[in-house]
Amino acid sequence: MKLLTPISAIMTYNLVKLNITDDLTKAEHLFKKNKIRHIPVVKGEVIVGMISYSDLLKVSYVDGSMDENESVDVMVYNMYTIEQVMTKNLVTVSPSTTIKKAAEILAKGDFHALPVVERNRLIGIVTTTDMIKFLIEEY
Repeated sequence: MKLLTPISAIMTYNLVKLNITDDLTKAEHLFKKNKIRHIPVVKGEVIVGMISYSDLLKVSYVDGSMDENESVDVMVYNMYTIEQVMTKNLVTVSPSTTIKKAAEILAKGDFHALPVVERNRLIGIVTTTDMIKFLIEEY
């Protein structure tokens, strides 16, 4: 198994991102449109947080089965900002971090996505789903 392969081999480069000034309505739209579960929050090119779909569900009481065309009452989203809902103290990895090391971090943490950062700039993201796909390909 190629566990010493760098995380850059399996991470997502083409990122969906939110700006710190965006609102939760935009976050909901991006989650549903792109069928993703984690969105990095940036200020310029620097990552300042991460918001997950489950974070959004917690504040909105949204039914997780809603489709892209359904929306939560905007008043609920106006009660919170992205900054209030996002996770702030992130664990990050570099593109040269091994898949094994990233898997260990994800297994020990209470999160399912790791931002990949190089020279303080967000360049990608790796998720538990990326890890599972890698393992499936290996076997």
